[in-house]
Amino acid sequence: MNDEAAVLTRGLEKVYGTGDVAVRALDGVDLTVPRGEFVVLLGPSGSGKTTLLNVVGGIDAATAGSVVVNGIDVAGLDNAARTAFRRDQVGFVFQFFNLIPTLTALENVRLIAEIAGRDGEDSKAALEAVGLGHRIDNFPAGLSGGEQQRVAVARAVAKAPPLLLGDEPTGALDLETGRAVLDLLRSLNRDRGITMFLVTHSSVIAEMADRVLHLRDGRIVGDERNEHPKDASELRW
Repeated sequence: MNDEAAVLTRGLEKVYGTGDVAVRALDGVDLTVPRGEFVVLLGPSGSGKTTLLNVVGGIDAATAGSVVVNGIDVAGLDNAARTAFRRDQVGFVFQFFNLIPTLTALENVRLIAEIAGRDGEDSKAALEAVGLGHRIDNFPAGLSGGEQQRVAVARAVAKAPPLLLGDEPTGALDLETGRAVLDLLRSLNRDRGITMFLVTHSSVIAEMADRVLHLRDGRIVGDERNEHPKDASELRW
């Protein structure tokens, strides 16, 4: 086992359905990602990007092969252990913010932090880290789309996860707001050493990554490194 790897997969497969209607969403994925790397998963719809994210994050179980995250054999976990893994090891940020409308920004973050065994001060610090220290008592309806996504990011990082997974986190945002969220994610990656996987359809967003994995038909068909990743402020899409 590679002790320096945040994510290590070998022969990873995920099949949905059986028989003639079976869909092979992942088809023998071998991947080694060092700790602290910012990785973008790029490819068309149906290429396996989100499935790979979900299997690495313990949302879905692999059909075959191995996936090890920070030394934890995720493929070998039962349902209860997989739930604990998601709670303790992984932060998730999705395209849609999934905030609870009847809770304030602080309460939305605190709920997840407390489930993960963190305290309220961690929640406040997470909101301050995303520039929303002055909005902690606002409800989601009183926040812009970008601010709601920042709350979602704060909710993910309040657990202090070693791994953060983002599935099209800027897909519902305009250019300026999207760049601000990407800049925030990159800063968290650099300042806290969080390993980050970001799923996108955009080759422009991929220009800010340390590494770009191209997926097609459930396989990694390209693996590139950016020698000089762009800042989010330089991106145009």
